[in-house]
Formats: sequence, structure tokens, C-alpha cells
Amino acid sequence: MRVKCVMCDVIEELVDDSLQAKRLRNRPIHTHMCKTCHDRITERTKQRLATGSFRFYRSSRTIEDDF
Repeated sequence: MRVKCVMCDVIEELVDDSLQAKRLRNRPIHTHMCKTCHDRITERTKQRLATGSFRFYRSSRTIEDDF
């Protein structure tokens, strides 16, 4: 299955039987992001968290307070 990254428009090939390919086929709202873009966003989010002036809103559930 050919997919395009929503950030950088790089076209990649996914295995047709993979879970990610199935999600993209069955749920059109799901989007694909290449590994490079995913790593870049993860790194920059961690940098913003380290500054202390960035609030990271995970969920309003009290269960996640333990994490």
C-alpha cells in the first residue's frame, strides 16, 4: 500500500497486511506520518517540555495522574 506523509509529502510503501495499513484503509480520518517527521516532532516536543514554560495536556482523567 502506498501512503503519503501529511507533513513532508514523502511517498512510502506499507505492507498490506500491517495494522497501520488496515487502519488507513478502514478509517479515512487516520493519517500517515513518516518516521523522520514523527521523530522530529517527538524531539521538539521534548525540548519544549524541558523549558518548563510549555504545558503538556494529556487527558482530564484522574487515572493518568499516576503517570
